[in-house]
Amino acid sequence: MQATLLSILGLALLGALHAQDDIPVQANFQQDKLTGRWYSIGLASSSNWFKDKKHLMKMCTTVITVTADGNLEVNSTYPKGDQCEKKNSLYIKTEQPGRFSYTSPRWGSKHDIRVVETNYDEYALVATRISKSTGTSTMVLLYSRTKELSPERLERFTQFSKEQGLTDEEILILPQTDKCMAEAA
Repeated sequence: MQATLLSILGLALLGALHAQDDIPVQANFQQDKLTGRWYSIGLASSSNWFKDKKHLMKMCTTVITVTADGNLEVNSTYPKGDQCEKKNSLYIKTEQPGRFSYTSPRWGSKHDIRVVETNYDEYALVATRISKSTGTSTMVLLYSRTKELSPERLERFTQFSKEQGLTDEEILILPQTDKCMAEAA
């Protein structure tokens, strides 16, 4: 009985580790085409902060540029209360094109970021596994070059998020806003 239980737990752990490696990366990823202005249309997350704050979240603007050493500078501007907040992140390229790493200076969490699919001029689907001392979480972002996307793209975001183990309660199509859109640079 105990050996069977250990076998099941071992398989579950192996499955969880394998699932993390199953997140695809855009084939023939072209980093230079990902640069420019994007709108965050959808956000899905299994993290506790998302569950606590999702009712306050709105669409935000993200500008992506490539640094001289080939990393991505990701600058987001989003409404927070009656102000506009800015978050600047440096995504470090890995050996696999379309895959990046980031360590949060504030929380110390490690982020494994993958551009799952994009056509560069309409949408980008990005998945992140976040590891910190309290455990791991999954985040999926849907970016768009415009403030609206087709129902098919929204459905693909929802479907992919569910494939990553996220539930309906953890998936949000961000409400549109004009607040902070002009401040984004």
